[in-house]
Parts: sequence; C-alpha cells; structure tokens
Amino acid sequence: MPLPPFPTPRQARDELIGIVTSLSYVTGSELRLASGKTSTYYFNMKPTMLDARGAFLIGLLILDRIEPMQVSLVGGLEMGAVPLATAVAAVSAAKGEPVSAFFVRKQAKDHGTRSLIEGLANDETMEQRRVVILEDVTTTGGSALKAVDVVRAEGGEVVAVVTVLDRQEGAGATFRKAGVPFFSLMTKDDVVGAV
Repeated sequence: MPLPPFPTPRQARDELIGIVTSLSYVTGSELRLASGKTSTYYFNMKPTMLDARGAFLIGLLILDRIEPMQVSLVGGLEMGAVPLATAVAAVSAAKGEPVSAFFVRKQAKDHGTRSLIEGLANDETMEQRRVVILEDVTTTGGSALKAVDVVRAEGGEVVAVVTVLDRQEGAGATFRKAGVPFFSLMTKDDVVGAV
C-alpha cells in the first residue's frame, strides 16, 4: 500500500502545534524545569513525541529543516532526544533519504563498551560525521550543549541544534556562544497563543 501524501511543512507545523497544545501543554502551580528555573507552565513533550501522528510530524518537520545541511546522524541527550531521533530516522527511510539516529548517555555505563554515544555500529565512529543535535524542549540550552560537547569530543561536526519547542529563555544565546546554529519547530508563544 503506498504512503499517503505528506503534508506541506506549513500544514505539518500547524497540526503539530495543535497536538502539542492538546497533549503536552500544562499550566497551573509552579513547576521546576530541567534548567532549575520555575514556571507556571510546562511542556511535557513525551505524549506528543510518543503519539503516532505527533512523532510522524516531528520527524517530517525536522527532516525538512535539516535537508540542506547534508547530515548523516541526528541525536542528542537521553531521554528527550531518543524518540525524536527515532522519528527522524523512520520518516527519513520512508522518504528514501535515510538519516541514522544515535543518543548520548548522561553518564557512561560501567560495563560493555562504556561509551557515552549509543547507536553506532561497532566499526563506526563520530569522526568527521555531520551531526544535528535534537532536543524536545529548550530553555537555556544546557542539556543539548552537553550532547554537543560529547559529539565534538568524539570528532563529530555539530552543524546545528534543532528543538521541537523553544521556551525563549536564553537557548539562542547559549548556542551562538558555542558557535552552533539553533532552530526550533515552534516557540512557547506559538502554543500559549493558540490556547
């Protein structure tokens, strides 16, 4: 059975904003963010990333954003980047433009290969690979920057960081300082304004 036609990037983004608004936007009491900051709104992107349609749209939109970058790998820090990288890899295969996935452990295992980077075959390395780091929600950029540092230390070239949602609280400045282009599929204003 042939695949249905893919939505345009504009259609995919509008639909994804609706899914994030419905499944992943939480307001109410003050919550602590990964950055250490507190907020009265929170984006729990896991329901969107693990929703069949949400994962498909995320994969499609990230691929659209990174297509001109000619990358061979996408990934980022566990746990948030794992479903994102998987979605991109699956959608890229469906489109006939395969991009493989990996993830960076927060700390190396104490057994096996003891590697911080998972997903590469035994004979593969990051050496001279063009890589995009993915993140689900970006506040200050600290989590994604950890993945950037690990990939660079392993010889990979980080060509960009792409986040599903930018909370607009300093990540852009963090990545400019690190010399990495930063892109988001949507911002907090796109979701908060849609409610």
